[in-house]
Formats: sequence, C-alpha cells, structure tokens
Amino acid sequence: MLMPKRVKYRKAQRGRRKGKAYRGSSVAFGDYGLKALEPAWITSRQIEACRVALTRKMKRDGKVFIRIFPDKPVSKKPLETRMGKGKGAPEFWVVVIKPGRIMFEVSGVSKDLAHDALGTCSYKLPIKTKVVSRPDLG
Repeated sequence: MLMPKRVKYRKAQRGRRKGKAYRGSSVAFGDYGLKALEPAWITSRQIEACRVALTRKMKRDGKVFIRIFPDKPVSKKPLETRMGKGKGAPEFWVVVIKPGRIMFEVSGVSKDLAHDALGTCSYKLPIKTKVVSRPDLG
C-alpha cells in the first residue's frame, strides 16, 4: 500500500473538495491517461487495485505511470465507542482528487489496448473518469 514515510502532522482535518484541478491536468509522461470528472477521496487500496488491473490487462507490456499519491491520513474511532476522548487513530491514507486531474498514464501500447486497460482501471474507482490522450499524439 502507498503511504508517506513520515508526515509533519499525524492527523489531518477533512478539508474541502471544491474547485478544479489546474496542476496535473494534462498528460505529461505517457501517451494516454485517465482523467477524473468528479471530486473524491481515492484510497491507497484503490490505487493499488488500479495498478494491478492495468499491469494485468497490458500483460506487463508498456509502462504505467501513477500520478497520484495518498498523503492525507483519515482517522476513525473504533466501533461502539462513546463520544469524546479525542480524535481517533489514523486508519488509512487518501489523495484528494479534483475534477480534471490525470490519475494514471500508460505508454508503449496500442490505442485499443490503452483504452481497454484504462477502462478496466476506471471500474476500480468510485468516480466517473475519461480516457484522454496526449495532444500532440496523432
């Protein structure tokens, strides 16, 4: 699972997910990318599931670029615990996704295989996505 080696603060506030992604909104490393169309929290487990789906679909051909990293801790209190006594312990890590963000990129494979692999990857995510290509690609 992806998680930071160390963080400045152990617990974080929830924050807001409004607005569009301006950084990371264009295909930079690969030929085809998976773009988010909705805001969401993506967990490290979902990122790993996408990575496995992509590499299996492409039969370990080409290259997969993961453009997101879960750096926000989400804390939870144990079940059947009374209110109070502070914030719960960190349970898992998420990345805040805004609409327009490119999450995964692939290169070195055909257009059909890239669309198929990224489509399979999108089933693992809780948001609507779109497969996009690099602008200078034919």
